Amino acid sequence: MNRNTILVLLASALLAFNPAEAQQQSKIAKIGWLSTRPVSRSGGGSAVIRRELHELGYTEGKNIVFENRSTEGYLDRLPALAADLVNLKVDVLIAYSTPAARALKNATNKVPIVFITAADPLASGLVESLARPRGNVTGFSTISSVIAGKRLELLKETVPKLSKVAALWSRQGSALQWKEIQLPAQELDLQLHSMEVSSADKYENAFEEAVKAGSAALVVGGSSLDNANRKLIVELAGKHRLPAICPQVDYVASGGLMSYGADRVEPYKRAALMIDKILRGAKPADLPVEQPIKFELAINLKTARQIGVVIPPNVLSGAGKIIR
Repeated sequence: MNRNTILVLLASALLAFNPAEAQQQSKIAKIGWLSTRPVSRSGGGSAVIRRELHELGYTEGKNIVFENRSTEGYLDRLPALAADLVNLKVDVLIAYSTPAARALKNATNKVPIVFITAADPLASGLVESLARPRGNVTGFSTISSVIAGKRLELLKETVPKLSKVAALWSRQGSALQWKEIQLPAQELDLQLHSMEVSSADKYENAFEEAVKAGSAALVVGGSSLDNANRKLIVELAGKHRLPAICPQVDYVASGGLMSYGADRVEPYKRAALMIDKILRGAKPADLPVEQPIKFELAINLKTARQIGVVIPPNVLSGAGKIIR
């Protein structure tokens, strides 16, 4: 190999070497996760995000680490935990639920925030526009106003001559759920009974009042408080023989009658893609809020038999998951 060839090879190597890019590749990205429920490493949404990010080139402990914080169902802990994550100087924040996203937004206007399963990010003030969120927040919306109507429709098809439905919601967690269900109820000629619950010890009394008011079915809004107490809700619905439709298949697996909502995995997969884009330099303000394209209906036939409900064939045929 002559001298000129060596010089050419050295020059090419120097041109190919980008110090900034090398530094970026060696940096460990720090992701903060704020949830109202315990964060599991071995399952659930956290595991999906980890798996998706791994497929995108991130290896935990090598070029990415996670800091998880959970309120364990106590929403008053959100502000302190949000501040804690911001003080850790994380690169991206993940919010599981609208209350968690609001707490993070109140804690920082600089660190990028990706929310998951926010019911209505516009009405809750998380973003200014779905197409161009602006600020430091973007994420995945569950378009709950549309889903609320579908849940009531499924209840009416399932319960003969249904006229009054109890609606379980929490002002602390998501007051929008009560507002969103009003119009669909009117269109379906259903009267609503408000089951507002502010803490776990209020559920039993709320169920008793709903039955006394003549409610013949139940729609669970799926606030953070509800999700943290889904087993209790399912037990009380069974005790009072109230056909219930819930927001997530987890309720059905715990003994709930039905659930209808966006595909469970889709939000986390899309969130992982957003996180990757942000870590590569994209700004949340330029990443549109995404919405579900896949929905799932789950039915527990064992529960149906226990409370004396016969699931109509047209409803049963639309179920993607059936527990017998």
